Amino acid sequence: MAWNEPGGNRNDNDPWGTGGGRRGDDQGPPDLDEALKKGLDKLNRMLGGKGGKSGGSGSGGSTGGFGAILALAGILVVGYVIFQSFYTVDEQERAVVLRFGEYNRTENPGLRFKVPLIDDVSKVRVTNVRTAESSGQMLTQDENLVTVDLQVQYRVADAKAYVLNVRDSNQALAFATDSALRHEVGSSSLDDVLTEGRAELSVRVEQRLQRFLQEYGTGLEIVRVNVESTQPPPAVQDAFREVQRAREDEQRVKEEAETYRNKVVPEARGQAQRMIEEANAYKQEVIERARGETARFLELLAVYQNAPTVTRDRLYLQALESVLAKSSKILVDTKSSGNMMYLPLDRLTQGALQRGGSQSSGGGSDQMDIQSLTDQVIKELRSRQDTNVRRSR
Repeated sequence: MAWNEPGGNRNDNDPWGTGGGRRGDDQGPPDLDEALKKGLDKLNRMLGGKGGKSGGSGSGGSTGGFGAILALAGILVVGYVIFQSFYTVDEQERAVVLRFGEYNRTENPGLRFKVPLIDDVSKVRVTNVRTAESSGQMLTQDENLVTVDLQVQYRVADAKAYVLNVRDSNQALAFATDSALRHEVGSSSLDDVLTEGRAELSVRVEQRLQRFLQEYGTGLEIVRVNVESTQPPPAVQDAFREVQRAREDEQRVKEEAETYRNKVVPEARGQAQRMIEEANAYKQEVIERARGETARFLELLAVYQNAPTVTRDRLYLQALESVLAKSSKILVDTKSSGNMMYLPLDRLTQGALQRGGSQSSGGGSDQMDIQSLTDQVIKELRSRQDTNVRRSR
């Protein structure tokens, strides 16, 4: 495209133009002024205005260009207003909407609308757990210094209270934590804070801190309070470590004693129960034996009343038999039995026992043979004795 002449005539044959203009389309970049003018004309026609011509008057072109600029500015302003009217609330957030600086509503997650320049939106994360730490040196109930390191885990439970009630909720939390910690440590002894009372201290601090935050209306909720460490002042730490080791030794000895007790006491109880059971069994045995002896005596009494002499002799013989059965001597009645071979059974038995101690398993069989022979001889003697007794009657 060639530059326009002053009279508005276009010279397509002269690429440079009579006025020393720029080159045509095929030799250089397009005319920027003319391109801008055509763009404004198109915008005017789209908005319902009249587009200016390339050979029109200068005032008409200026008026049309100014209107197009105003229209473009209006479009930009409207687009900006629409863009600012919508916002997104994440799943982890809640949006607190203020209208003219006053609380209006709390929005849940999703795409939301607001009035630009009128509504002010504050987004607050309510699902994530936050952490705050506190550390300080304080006095215990027994007037000892102790250093306590504390960690507080919390989250936002009420977005409205978090945004509106307190200017700085985190600072309020720090002040409340320090107050609750000093109150609970000041109500405890040094031994409790340093040893087994730490877990209970965490619970008490958590309860008191939650109560403080509710009274302040911070909108915060305590998830957990951890007492990470409790230490005495550096100047006396060595002495406290010695005391701590002594307490650990004491606890260890107590546990060992408890373990021994748990082992010994059940065994003693078992032995006592066994002895009780044995005593009960012996008691029952004696009672039953006494009852049996009583029944036998009553039966024997009835027989004795019928035949006293025979019964008395029979009892005498049975008593002698039971006594002499335990003796190694043998009594032989030579008057009634005639000739009888006598065997020294006691000596034979003792000799067999001595040989059995010095010999191998073969000696055990000899001892069994001798014992069997002895039993047969004794049985035979008793049989003959009974026969003689019956003959004498």
